[in-house]
Amino acid sequence: MGKVLACIELELGDRGYPIVIGSGLLDDVDTIKTYLRDKLAYQQVCIVTNETIAPIYLERLLSSLTGLQVETCILPDGEKYKNLDTLNQIFTCLLQARFNRKACLIALGGGVVGDMTGFAAACYQRGIDFIQIPTTLLSQVDSSVGGKTGVNHLLGKNMIGAFKQPKSVVIDIDVLSTLPAIEFAAGMAEVIKYGLIWDQAFFAWLEQNAEALKALESEALAFAIQKSCEIKASVVAEDETEQGLRAILNLGHTFGHAIETHSGYGSWLHGQAVAVGMRMAVRMSSWLDENFGEELEARLVRLLEVFELPVYPPDGMNRNDFLTHMAVDKKNLNADIRLVLLDRLGQAKITSEYPVSTLNRLIDSFIGQS
Repeated sequence: MGKVLACIELELGDRGYPIVIGSGLLDDVDTIKTYLRDKLAYQQVCIVTNETIAPIYLERLLSSLTGLQVETCILPDGEKYKNLDTLNQIFTCLLQARFNRKACLIALGGGVVGDMTGFAAACYQRGIDFIQIPTTLLSQVDSSVGGKTGVNHLLGKNMIGAFKQPKSVVIDIDVLSTLPAIEFAAGMAEVIKYGLIWDQAFFAWLEQNAEALKALESEALAFAIQKSCEIKASVVAEDETEQGLRAILNLGHTFGHAIETHSGYGSWLHGQAVAVGMRMAVRMSSWLDENFGEELEARLVRLLEVFELPVYPPDGMNRNDFLTHMAVDKKNLNADIRLVLLDRLGQAKITSEYPVSTLNRLIDSFIGQS
């Protein structure tokens, strides 16, 4: 029997939705009915998942959806498949099954599955509903919440997409027990980000409870996921389409996306690249403010190393590689590279007001250090 531990409401007027966090939810027919069936009353449902997740969780979800027209679309697994060609597989599945505008997509998987499913929902017949059931820590605390959807292009990550809010997010912390350690660590990078940009007390809590989280202790996990979702929900409710405040959620991402794009999608996990990017952003912040100090970078490195996350970019990446890829970023205006930096722990800002020489020196300080 499942247990709901928390339910967070993302406030967006009539487009708001619940983020349900619990244990054993995928095996709880009542919970599935409450948040997927009775609440939404769909007759046509397509579950989008991938070849890794399907053998583990697909049948368990299907058993709760009897009596409906249910199709499944199983995608290849990996960031390198997050593209328009793979997206087209979802459209083909929907068209072959003759799904109409009253249909619903369910994303069962990590961030790649969730992003592509949401984008397909935004486009199919100009918009149908979708639901998120994230199965990785990174997708539970970040990509499943907030409505950012899309695919990658060889020249830039997530540059093709749409804002499309789900109808609900169902987070079962038990699925993390089957998650590879490297994937769990990648998700922790996004959890750490929330402490850096929003809540210094949460950052301190993460330092104190890092080993408990690494050991997958359920109480610590539930708190970290709930806190992360609460912070993201607050930011998204204030700035849904990233006109200002929401961009602070991208701390470390401009540097991190450059690493991912340069390395080839999938060589570095998103969270691994963001870990390095956050360290670069913290060092840049300290260089621009003499009162900032070097202590936070040291604290961040210690925390990242608990989860065996990288703290330097890959060998062979030079300054020009960084700057070329950073120039292709959704936050940029005109020719300026906009960065998310910190005024202090728990308070972030978006700025392009910094000496270019400082950015160059920062990148150089990381080159060849891995």
